[in-house]
Amino acid sequence: MKEQLEAMLASMTPEVYERLATAVEIGKWPDGVALTQEQRDNCLQLVMLWQAKHNDEPQHMTIGKGGEMVMKSKKELKEAFGIDPDVTRIHLH
Repeated sequence: MKEQLEAMLASMTPEVYERLATAVEIGKWPDGVALTQEQRDNCLQLVMLWQAKHNDEPQHMTIGKGGEMVMKSKKELKEAFGIDPDVTRIHLH
């Protein structure tokens, strides 16, 4: 089983990874068909395993290369997006 999983991950292209990640995120395949819970669970596992092997620049709450979960702070995210971390925004409604 482990060998099959390794072979599957080795054959996954970044495009396949993106499709699986999007499917997990929105709960639908690219053709609009909803994922079953089993499909969503399996896709999520594949996405996390792929990230653990290939994610050199983990985003907020992803799995970094090596299998480490990465959670970036708001300050780190602001810096990554070029937003001054010391600026506080007030929204008036």
